[in-house]
Amino acid sequence: MAEVGANLQIADSDHDAIVHACRRQRIDLVVIGNEDPLAAGLVDRLAVEGIAAFGPSRSAAEIEWSKVFAKEFMTRHGIPTAGFAVFDDIGHAGEYVREQGQAPVIKADGLARGKGVMVPATITEALDALTAIMEHRIFGDAGERVVVEDRLRGPEVSAHAFTDGRTVAHMPFSCDHKPVFDGNRGPNTGGMGAYSPAGWLGDAMAAAICSGITETAVHALAEEGRPYKGVLFPGIMVTDRGPVVIEFNSRFGDPEAEVLLPRLESDLLDVLWAVASNTLDQIDVRWSNDAAVGVVLASGGYPGKYETGLPIEGVGNLDEGVLVFHAGTARDKSGVLVTAGGRVLTVVATASSMEEARARVYRNIERIRFEGMHYRQDIGLTAVPTANQ
Repeated sequence: MAEVGANLQIADSDHDAIVHACRRQRIDLVVIGNEDPLAAGLVDRLAVEGIAAFGPSRSAAEIEWSKVFAKEFMTRHGIPTAGFAVFDDIGHAGEYVREQGQAPVIKADGLARGKGVMVPATITEALDALTAIMEHRIFGDAGERVVVEDRLRGPEVSAHAFTDGRTVAHMPFSCDHKPVFDGNRGPNTGGMGAYSPAGWLGDAMAAAICSGITETAVHALAEEGRPYKGVLFPGIMVTDRGPVVIEFNSRFGDPEAEVLLPRLESDLLDVLWAVASNTLDQIDVRWSNDAAVGVVLASGGYPGKYETGLPIEGVGNLDEGVLVFHAGTARDKSGVLVTAGGRVLTVVATASSMEEARARVYRNIERIRFEGMHYRQDIGLTAVPTANQ
């Protein structure tokens, strides 16, 4: 980003400093990328200051920052979701879990940087998850309440949309791969890669998701006095009873955004401004028919312990049009690009077919090197994904 603009060293929690920077730099539009400042009400503060922002207000973003609110909201408005129960007492939660025929999913109510969902294999593991979240507070205050949710099975798909609270512009569907190893083995991560489009998703199912879930949610939020502006991203599981919402996100997914935005043919700034200014109905949001495949290059040991500060080579030696998104990188004192996180880079290639996009991205990944570099070699490989992709 430093190659195309000035990076300002401001914490996203420091709203005063952000407002001051907007005044000083004459910033016309603030694009908020992650959930924490949305939950903290940054959009609301900017609105008071008369500064346009792309992203939902705090009350609208509650659809992500409170799992309890989201589940109850979906129940009120007939949006399909898994059966659930809410607890703030570990004893009552434990009794409920023991009564279940199979291990449920355990979710911390609040934000936990994408790690607040635990999918135990047994009832015993589910009870251990409750202890970890509610007693040991591994997710901090986010675990004061939990949602105990019926376990669903089926492939997952991500359904992103731009909306200004009235008009909804659906993006192509995408799929991410969460487990760290090939074949969807190993612990879940923030995402090891993604692809778009989801060619296995039929037209009828896609229409049901767009109208019955995304558009219903946007209109229902407006009815409840929480008009939603920004990206709304329901994560969907396609079950034998149809599409079911796993969770709502109030911003772009990662690594889904990396395979969606390269397919956008319209000017992104025009779309962002239209959302912020309530004029999305005046914009023609166009998408390429190309396929896109993105592969995450991770540090050895991720999502567990890993080293940082390792030199990265080959990033500047890729084919024209192949994109590299930086996530966990930095420059050392000598200006050398080094690793600085678990998910280090996401390499994205587009092509007229999924097969060609896959071949292109993996061919270019071979030119990038850092010690311990790990990546999945099966991103976008299966025509119909397995559960927990």
